[in-house]
Amino acid sequence: MNKSALPAGYQLADFESLDSTNEQARRLATDGAPDGTVIWARSQTAGRGRQGREWQSPEGNLYCSIVIRPEMPAADAAQLSFVTVLALGHAISGLLPDSVEMHYKWPNDLLLDGRKAAGILLESSGVAGGKLDWLVVGAGLNVETHPGATEGGYPATSLREAGAGPVAVRDILTRYIGGFAHWRARWQNEGIAAVREAWLEHAARLGEDITVRLPGDRLQGRFTGLNDAGALLLDMPDGSRRTITAGDVFF
Repeated sequence: MNKSALPAGYQLADFESLDSTNEQARRLATDGAPDGTVIWARSQTAGRGRQGREWQSPEGNLYCSIVIRPEMPAADAAQLSFVTVLALGHAISGLLPDSVEMHYKWPNDLLLDGRKAAGILLESSGVAGGKLDWLVVGAGLNVETHPGATEGGYPATSLREAGAGPVAVRDILTRYIGGFAHWRARWQNEGIAAVREAWLEHAARLGEDITVRLPGDRLQGRFTGLNDAGALLLDMPDGSRRTITAGDVFF
């Protein structure tokens, strides 16, 4: 890839294969890698998703992690998941037939016709005062292939299965980083409001009943939106409202 194709402030570290782009990003971040370091691998031997779940990683899909030094409270780090999924949406815009519906599933998945095509994994290291030293933003996008089901048993798909024509993964990477730079700048300049509004335009099952699985609990209610921090708002059958900061959503 022509490294000049990336936005200003982003630098590419390119690999044929890694154990995990997130692991490599963590190693580089610990060694002082600057903000905007992009790690891209054609395949992964130990890819993983949320909660340590396996992420199948054959060649032909996108596996990418970005080192961020956000200079913000650790409590705000999760908001970058919305920035990231908007960037993934930007990366695939125009590549699929108009009949394919793209949605974002809280907290960090991209769906095509109700099947998972991409996921995000955020990992960080804090410093004194509750602020982050670095944050790694990992993303996996099924371009050519997909597993029978994702981690957690959710149905999966790929761009190819959804009807996209041949497209080079490096071109999708360039579009993704461009989208990430754009939405990150808006998030930094305008706060979560603009990002939340754009995310809600494609929110999966907004206004409908969903199931949220929490450690040791399972909730069913109506997904009514996001709060100012990006937490999911769930209206319960008894009229109360629950604010969910972490959990797995099922339809």
